[in-house]
This record gives sequence, structure tokens and C-alpha cells, in this order.
Amino acid sequence: MRVVVMGGGVVGVTTAYQLLRDGHEVVLIERHSEVASETSFGNAGMIAPGHSFVWSSPRAPLTLLKSLVLPDQALRFRPSTDPRLWSFSLLFLAQCTAGRAARNTRAKHRIAAYSQSVLKETLEAEKISYHRNTTGILYFYRSDESLSRGIAHMQILAECGQRISVLDRAGVVALEPALAAGPAIAGGIHCPTDETGDCRLFTRALGEICRARGAEMKTSTTIERILIEGDKVKGVATAAGTIEGDAYVLALGCESPRLARRIGLSFPVYPIKGYALTIPVGNHRAPPRIGAIDEDNLVAVTPFGDRVRVTATAEIAGYDTSHRPADFAHMKKVVSELYPDGADYERAEMWAGLRPMTPSNLPILGPSKVRNLFLNTGHGHIGWTMSHGTARITADLIGGRQPAIPLAA
Repeated sequence: MRVVVMGGGVVGVTTAYQLLRDGHEVVLIERHSEVASETSFGNAGMIAPGHSFVWSSPRAPLTLLKSLVLPDQALRFRPSTDPRLWSFSLLFLAQCTAGRAARNTRAKHRIAAYSQSVLKETLEAEKISYHRNTTGILYFYRSDESLSRGIAHMQILAECGQRISVLDRAGVVALEPALAAGPAIAGGIHCPTDETGDCRLFTRALGEICRARGAEMKTSTTIERILIEGDKVKGVATAAGTIEGDAYVLALGCESPRLARRIGLSFPVYPIKGYALTIPVGNHRAPPRIGAIDEDNLVAVTPFGDRVRVTATAEIAGYDTSHRPADFAHMKKVVSELYPDGADYERAEMWAGLRPMTPSNLPILGPSKVRNLFLNTGHGHIGWTMSHGTARITADLIGGRQPAIPLAA
């Protein structure tokens, strides 16, 4: 079967790879000159089933309200005249009950854990260098109170099979000596099966493997519209001509709903802006050596060889990717205090990108009402974590096989 994959982020490229493994002929369309040029370019780099908690939780409404007046909130709301921002926000708030948050978190963890197993299968088959670090991820807390809340919060994932280890301050410093010189830390939770790695490097390397296996990687190609004939997709119109196939996968992240609306499909994917700093280590003697999240500030820190990636903030503000130095001030302050001899902070590269979020924080997967069009979009803040599993699920559905996990959620 000839399958056209729309989107060259980590979701689209992993989908192309899984389809090639099944023997399909694959065409991938990407508007940039290289794959992994948008959301996959600057994410936190964490494969983190241990951080599968949904953002649409009972605490979220108050945080969003406070963000209207306080600039340092981890989750921010920026009002606009976009009607889809308001409709998405109402759907998001409807998911913020304790029951729905727990249900969605369990489903999200199941996808994330399955996805990590698919990643391991891929790495057994392919040789890919992307600064992989399998020493786990550390989630640490500044006070005894927040540590106690974190331990209680983590129990829902522990019940799902997530391995966790609770650490006191001495245990945190033994695991990450670079934190010894920073501010007081009460303790942490270590998820030893979580891991990190540079998503951009991985995706571009996997894209080259796809190309070598015969995939047509149509980069610098912008999709203008999806052509429908009857109840099927006839082709994808681009500036370079129409691309036809037997089946089609919509994996365009935040652009997916824009394109889908033109053919009568509607689903609640909306962009959530995230901010990232990429900082050279330079000659500093105590850089971070394990991925970590400061849970009191929700700032993530990930070492990538001679660089450190720092990410923070989720901003509901539409499709705007602009940024100013002031947007990074809080996260820069936090990381420089945590790791005072960790990196050349004055040489930090600033970046902002859009996460394709759904109100439930669960991706939208499976066949659409258009008979040969499949959806694989809306992965939100752990798209790198979930991409491998949803790619495998999509390939199974196209091949007429039962996926390894149910799609009911």
C-alpha cells in the first residue's frame, strides 16, 4: 500500500518508519527543508512515562486565573479574540475534575509506557546517536510539604506500574552531584526507567533511515489542501503538484485542525506555547548529568552532551511563536541557581514552539470519517514520549491489525 504521511515532526517520521517496517510504500510531506524543524526541534528531550500527568487537573483553573496577573505561572492564559481559543479553553476546563484527570492520566501513562517499549525495539534494530541517557529522570522538590504532595501524587502512576524511588536530599545529591551547590532541596523521586535524548537528532537520523529504505521525503513542500472524492481522500495538493496514495496520515501537530476543517473534520487540537533555552556547557565543571525537573517551579533540565536544554511554561496564546528575553528570565534564574557552575548561561539560545494539545491531553488517533484518512495528532507536552507508540498503533490500524492497546480513551 502507498501511504502519504503529512507532517515531518517526530510523530510523522516515526509513523513513516513503522509503515516502512510493515512493507508499505511511504511518502512523507514536510514544509520545512528538514524534518524536526518545529515542535520536535526544541522540546525538553525527555522520554518520561513518569511525567504522564495531565495538565487539565483540578489545580489548573486557579493557575490559569492567577496567570492573568502573575507572570511566573507555569501554565498561562493569554486572552485573544480567537473563538477557538475560547472553545478549547472551555473543553479544557471541563476535563479538570479529579475523576477525569485520574482517568486521563492512566490512559496517558499506558500510551507512554507502550511507546517507550516501541522505541527500544527501534533502537535494537537501528543505530542512532542522539545523546541518549538511560539513568532515569529526577523529579525534585524544594520543601518537605511539596515532596509529600509529590509522593502522594505519584502513586497513581505507581499503581500503573511506573517504577519510582523516593530520595532524601542526600539521595538526590548522590544521584546528581551538581545540585549540591544550589539551593536547598528536600528530596525527590527518581524514575529509573525514564530516559532522555535529543529529539531533533533522533528524528533527523530516523528520517535518513526512512529515506535510505525508499521513503520519498518531500521536504520544502507545503500542503495546500486535501482533495476529497466521494468518501475518500483522492490526493494532497501541494505547490509542487498533487501527491496520491492509498491511505493518508494526518500528523501535522498544531496545523492538523486547520487543514482538517477544510474537509469538514473538526477535533479539539490547539497550540500551547512552550519556551526553551539551549545552553553550551563550555568549561564549567558541574553541569547536570541526569534529566531533572524542579517540580516547585516546573522547570525541566536535560543534558545533551556539551549542551543543556532548559524548558518551562505552557502558554495558551494561539499560534504566535514570538518571544522576548523577558519570557526566559524566570527559567534562566532557576537553572543558574540550581547549577551555578553548570553552563555558559549568558550564551543561551532562546526558542519558543507550539505543542499540539487536546483538552484531555490524550492524542487523537485512528481512522476518521474520511475512509482512507487516519489521524495521529494532538500529542501535547510529551509528544516525544508518545510518538513511537502512536506510530505503531497507526501502522497497525492501516495494516488491518488490532493495536497492542485499546483506543477507547
